[in-house]
Amino acid sequence: MERKRILLCLAHMSGREMDYIKEAFDTNWVVPLGPNVNGFEADLEAFVNNREGAEPLERKVVALSAGTAAVHLALLACGVGPGDEVLVQSFTFCASSHPVTYLGATPVFVDSEADTWNMDPELLEEAIMDRIGKTGRKPKAIVPVALYGMPYRIDRIMEIAAKYDIPVIEDAAEGFGSRYNGQVLGTFGKFGVLSFNGNKMITTSGGGALICSDDESKNRIMWYATQARESYPYYQHEAIGYNYRMSNICAGIGRGQMTVADGHIAHHRHVQALYKELLKDVKGVTLHEAPAEVFDSNYWLCTVTIDPLLHVRGEEKAYAEVVKGAVGGAAGVTHATESAHTALEPNRNVEAMRIWLNDAGIESRPLWKPMHCQPVYAKNPAYTNGVSEGLFKVGMCLPAGPYVTDDDVRYIVEQIKEAII
Repeated sequence: MERKRILLCLAHMSGREMDYIKEAFDTNWVVPLGPNVNGFEADLEAFVNNREGAEPLERKVVALSAGTAAVHLALLACGVGPGDEVLVQSFTFCASSHPVTYLGATPVFVDSEADTWNMDPELLEEAIMDRIGKTGRKPKAIVPVALYGMPYRIDRIMEIAAKYDIPVIEDAAEGFGSRYNGQVLGTFGKFGVLSFNGNKMITTSGGGALICSDDESKNRIMWYATQARESYPYYQHEAIGYNYRMSNICAGIGRGQMTVADGHIAHHRHVQALYKELLKDVKGVTLHEAPAEVFDSNYWLCTVTIDPLLHVRGEEKAYAEVVKGAVGGAAGVTHATESAHTALEPNRNVEAMRIWLNDAGIESRPLWKPMHCQPVYAKNPAYTNGVSEGLFKVGMCLPAGPYVTDDDVRYIVEQIKEAII
């Protein structure tokens, strides 16, 4: 019997989503506003403002069409514009940096620290001082990223940001529900970004949200997200806005997903713990874990590194063929390429492991390729220490979603063991 395909990460429905969607159609609220949008934002505010052992926060949330839209509007609200520079974690997905370019500004990339894989605070401060020295101006914002759900060292980042009076935009798109010292990521900086793409911890099919410091910030973001319409009985525009509001239909999905959010997070952490137990004696394969108790990761994806000296079946065939079509569950199509190689790529044993697992019905992926190594950003300033490049060569992501069962994890680890020569 052919084994089912084990997907990397996919949020599943709770059963309540259809009730909210039906209500939207029954009441004819099928536009980018309505009861579901308001209800979803209220649910999110209750979720992110909850602090373990402390009084709740008072952050506000705006539901948007995508996490990328949230990054864009946060940058805009921080005054980012043409000629400005923004410090962005290099080890991330492109949605963290591309919106900087939308505004005519320049992403300046900062490498990672070895234990969290996230923005290195000491390198961050070095970058700030160097940019001030070279340009005569300080960067307009700092964007740390919760890579695969792992919290960044936000206490030190906020300390540095305060020292130079630079706003922090937390990209917690992968870190929904992750906490640092009991506080939800996205609630430390001026703004916090969330994503509800189909592969995230909870989903609205697409969509995202921006966590704002206060009502004034929320109202300003809401204004930008609804095409910057002025308060007249006709359409009056005195600034450029965007059509970024979440639809009432998608928000209905989100409301249903919030009823299972805690369960999803608990399941991902359970899967991480099971990988830890099953991989503990597998030499050459190391599971990435939180460095200390204050780093409370949601483990959106479980990640491992593979020793370069470890040999995997099929290494001789790694990169033998170019990829045809989109990979890793990505939507759309990819540009055709003549060579399977780039200047920086995962080691042959990592690629061989990916192919082996794929042939066994298991979807895995390389880690994010650092932004400072992407051709589109070849000319951008970057402050590097070799950490993200080194991890990209040896790391990979394993399935961890709500559909991944204990038996699936056992099968995945069995296949990893079988692949090792």
